[in-house]
Amino acid sequence: MFDFTSRPGTSAQVQLTPDGRLRHFIDIDGLSQALLEEILDIADSFLGVQQGEVKKVPLLRGKTVANLFFENSTRTRATFELAAKRLSADVLNLDIQTSSTAKGETLLDTLQNLEAMQANAFVVRHSDSGAAHFIASQVTPRVAIINAGDGRHAHPTQAMLDMLTIRRHKGEFAPLKVAIIGDILHSRVARSQILALNILGAAEVRVIAPRTLLPVNVEALGCRVFTQLQEGLEDVDVVIALRLQKERMDGALLPTESEFYRYYGLTQESLAWAHPEAIVMHPGPINRGVEIESAVADGPRSVILDQVTNGIAIRMAVLSMAVSGQTRQRMQASA
Repeated sequence: MFDFTSRPGTSAQVQLTPDGRLRHFIDIDGLSQALLEEILDIADSFLGVQQGEVKKVPLLRGKTVANLFFENSTRTRATFELAAKRLSADVLNLDIQTSSTAKGETLLDTLQNLEAMQANAFVVRHSDSGAAHFIASQVTPRVAIINAGDGRHAHPTQAMLDMLTIRRHKGEFAPLKVAIIGDILHSRVARSQILALNILGAAEVRVIAPRTLLPVNVEALGCRVFTQLQEGLEDVDVVIALRLQKERMDGALLPTESEFYRYYGLTQESLAWAHPEAIVMHPGPINRGVEIESAVADGPRSVILDQVTNGIAIRMAVLSMAVSGQTRQRMQASA
């Protein structure tokens, strides 16, 4: 079974410049509370840009961002593209299925050719854990690597857009109890969320899942484990439902989807066990009637569409910090 706490070599040293600025964004692991809060603060400022009549700023004018998606994606790819364009960057979307890699060209040859085109950042989504870290070890120092999800390992920008959503709706992290429900075993999102919540000081992080969908040593990341939905949801402030990742499952880990929904589906009835003011989140795509009821996904406590909006701002923040060296102090000075 996959060890959820395994770390394929990523460290803060790889992601940061000698003076502590963001160079790559590969993993939440090892980053400081101050840096995560800086990402959130800069993203907050970009939310104001998104609400304006002119939604562009010139921070990455003359820069090129290449999206390298070796896995299918809708929200992540679209929001990264929008984020780069709103920063005034040129955007190159590489269609892996029709690129030269499909003709036998190696990944390193592809990277070198993109570097020769003067790309300044690679946004990488890959099915192999550690792929973004490997690419970061191969590129020239002037290229920033942003991890858009690698295997079961990490999805740091998704975690940060979730943190931004939580902060905007709930304020401080310190008093919060957060529950993550569903396919924890295969979820890079869950791992990144748990790490981020702990770094930002959440009072308690819970994971709720059947034993077959719980990773080895998940408690080591800093969470409490529950196998009963009612017990896990009791009085929590934030509820995050995860998709069943059937494409990553080896073997029969669940009897049926209807069985999972019966015991772990987030419904109006089960949501009543959480705090009365609890918010509901989901990283998408949503499988209605499998992990969440439509009445909950579309209900007054759902902030799922806010997550999508906040995703653009977070990705603008990360790109501007990694590519142009943007910091909170520079943003305040230019305001």
